[in-house]
Amino acid sequence: MPRDSEKTPKSGKAERASAYSKALGLLARREHSRVELKRKLRQGGYEGAESSEAIDRLGEQHYQDDLRFAEVLIRSRASQGYGPLRLRAELKTHGLSETRIRQLLDEADMDWTASAANQLRRRYGGLGSADPAEKQRRAQFLLRRGFPAATVRGLTHAEVDELADESD
Repeated sequence: MPRDSEKTPKSGKAERASAYSKALGLLARREHSRVELKRKLRQGGYEGAESSEAIDRLGEQHYQDDLRFAEVLIRSRASQGYGPLRLRAELKTHGLSETRIRQLLDEADMDWTASAANQLRRRYGGLGSADPAEKQRRAQFLLRRGFPAATVRGLTHAEVDELADESD
């Protein structure tokens, strides 16, 4: 009885999937932008023309859609507690235009102030702080998460005002 190694000749090189198959496999796991797919295919050793052709075909078949990708990314990151500035920066890296990003963020209909307040509660609890250093730490936390300075300023001052109101 022949061994498994004797049944198949050793070719030394496995057959590589087409750029289309590779990209489709990536999209089966999660949404990707055109820019991201192109980068991953290039890293996989696929030529630019073959990659572009594959991505165009996936777009025609509605498997790849930058708008759908952006909507999913916004919902995902907003639910993780990130603010609009962080989302804007991330979407720019995926090749979306500023106009489209602004439109998508407006359509997301998020209450960014409530989201920022929720992040503060989750991170620091329900108590406010009158300590300027602590207020600064909280403000920096929200700024790093991508919330606008006006929102951060309003929330960190609101905590102090609430504390002052409680002590009266």
